[in-house]
Amino acid sequence: MGYFLETLLGGLMTGMLYSLVALGFVLIFKASGVFNFAQGAMVLFAALAMARFAGWLPKWLGFESVILANVLAFIAAGIIMFAVAWMIERLVLRHLVNQEGATLLMATLGITYFLDGLGQTIFGSDIYKIDIGMPKEPLIALESTFQGGVLINKEDLIAAVIAAALVALLTLFFQKTSTGRALRAVADDHQAAQSIGIPLNRIWVIVWCVAGVVALVAGMIWGSKLGVQFSLSSIALRALPVVILGGLTSVPGAIIGGLIIGVGEKLSEVYIGPMVGGGIEIWFAYMLALVVLLFRPQGLFGEKIIDRV
Repeated sequence: MGYFLETLLGGLMTGMLYSLVALGFVLIFKASGVFNFAQGAMVLFAALAMARFAGWLPKWLGFESVILANVLAFIAAGIIMFAVAWMIERLVLRHLVNQEGATLLMATLGITYFLDGLGQTIFGSDIYKIDIGMPKEPLIALESTFQGGVLINKEDLIAAVIAAALVALLTLFFQKTSTGRALRAVADDHQAAQSIGIPLNRIWVIVWCVAGVVALVAGMIWGSKLGVQFSLSSIALRALPVVILGGLTSVPGAIIGGLIIGVGEKLSEVYIGPMVGGGIEIWFAYMLALVVLLFRPQGLFGEKIIDRV
């Protein structure tokens, strides 16, 4: 039982990180109808910016505090992600209003390769480290209940708490602020929102900025765990099944979908993997997404789209 709980908790913490990346997809799709294939590149670009600024700023400003370097690097990377969001809306999306979904998808693919190349040009292509002080040693809990206790990775636990806190803040933002309500109105009906005076272009800039912040937090966490390298952009591919499972239009779906896939990956690898030779964790999420597509294409929490002709 203790080993099962250990696996379950590990899956929940990993799933929370998947949800964080998937949230970027959902936010942009809800507000603009664009499937942002560049979300993975945004995660990589943000992580590169933070890692490099954390190394540059102490040399430029003449201080040695690691904490101060990380705080200033996070702020600098956040400013850069705001600038990237503004440029994407101003130079790309504004000229593609009311275009076909395939056109918008191809535009985000172009943004992906542009950000990958720009990141390599500005920040370099080496493997960098983000050290935000998260402990690496494990934590043993419930020793009095289970023999040997339950082993919990402190780094994963803190990362999951950070991800959950960001999700909670975004939920409050959408539910309690006038800008959040405007974003929800735009998500429901672009034309109706414009008819009551909601500026569509400004809303798109805001939602891309929010997605940029989400990408920065995700990049910071994944970069701390895995190191900042160009394979980090593939983390978005791990989030695609989460979006399919939860639904492209549902923020709660992104969260619950991430938890389901995180737990499913860990449990299937531990309990089914030995029977089939292992490796099930790599393809489990995609098989689950395929099953969902066959029986409920809009996802578990997505809105069913009905076209009248």
